[in-house]
Amino acid sequence: MDRKQVADWIAAYERAWRTPGTAALASIFTSDASYRQGPYQEPVVGLPAIARMWESEREGPDEVFEMTGEVVAVDGDTGVARVHVRYGEPADQEWRDLWIMRFAGDGRCTSFEEWPFKPGQRSTDAG
Repeated sequence: MDRKQVADWIAAYERAWRTPGTAALASIFTSDASYRQGPYQEPVVGLPAIARMWESEREGPDEVFEMTGEVVAVDGDTGVARVHVRYGEPADQEWRDLWIMRFAGDGRCTSFEEWPFKPGQRSTDAG
């Protein structure tokens, strides 16, 4: 993988989120992919399970949001990106995520892990 391929995958992810149904998931995830919604959450494994999670998490393909992504690093089959998402018009929910993605030879994701943060969220409980 290179930076352009990872950026193209992020764009395909956004297009899939904006597309009705879940058929587009097969073009961006392998059939046995794992999708972890947070660093300490159990992964959702396999396309059928990812499709169920996907539909339960989004309001639908007409959901109003703005998404930007920046590839931070690529090493072999692994890419890391910083993704910023604002939901609503006007924006009433905002997230900045770190995405860690591992890719198969065909460019589909085999392992996806996100580290989501919202404004005001504490990054540690140290104090």
